Amino acid sequence: MKSPCEIIVWDVLPSIRAALAEELVHRDISQKDVSKMLGITPPAVSQYVSKKRGYRIEFDDEVKAAIGRLADDLTQKKAGNLVLRICEICKMAQGDEPTCGANAGECE
Repeated sequence: MKSPCEIIVWDVLPSIRAALAEELVHRDISQKDVSKMLGITPPAVSQYVSKKRGYRIEFDDEVKAAIGRLADDLTQKKAGNLVLRICEICKMAQGDEPTCGANAGECE
């Protein structure tokens, strides 16, 4: 059984990073520059964009819009604290459901 924190680390956060990296690449930002913006390695960006990593979760429209706004702010250098922004998106993605709900039947 995965704990809620494991699900966030292994599934939710990589999915947010993948969606954000993809948004930035679609804005014609190089993978190298995306890696610098997000504080991750260029190979990680490549894996996110090629869907080899971080695509276990499909986000609803509200979360996708928040990721798009963050991508806009990053390109305009107005993102503020990236960690806090990603935390806000993560909380939004979790909604009112317990995180362990992502693995049906694993929580008691």
